[in-house]
Amino acid sequence: MTPLEIILAIVVIVVIVIAIYFFFRGAKGKISLTRPVESRVDEYLDRRFESMVTEWALVRTPAVNRFKGLHEPVLGQNEAKVLELQGFEKEINNSLSRMEERLDNLEKELAKTG
Repeated sequence: MTPLEIILAIVVIVVIVIAIYFFFRGAKGKISLTRPVESRVDEYLDRRFESMVTEWALVRTPAVNRFKGLHEPVLGQNEAKVLELQGFEKEINNSLSRMEERLDNLEKELAKTG
C-alpha cells in the first residue's frame, strides 16, 4: 500500500466512526435498525417535547399544570396496567412455547409409532 492509500483508508475510517458517534450520541431510547432515522427523530422528540412546548409558548404554564394535576394519576395507572399486560404477554408467550415443544414431541412420538 502506498502512503496515500493508507491516509485515505484512515480518513474513511475516521469519517465512519464520527458518523456513527453523532448518530447514536445521546440516544437513550430504542433505536430501530429497520428505520434508524425515524426512530432517532422520535426519540429526540420524546426527550425534548416538554421543553419545545415551553420554548415555543404553545401552552401556558397554568394550563399545563392543571392538565398534569388532572391526568397524571390516570396516566400512572395506565402505565401500571401496561406493565402488567407486558408481564402477562411474556407468560403467555412462554406457555405457548412450552406447548409447541410438547406438540412437537407428541408428533415425533406418533411418527415413530405410526
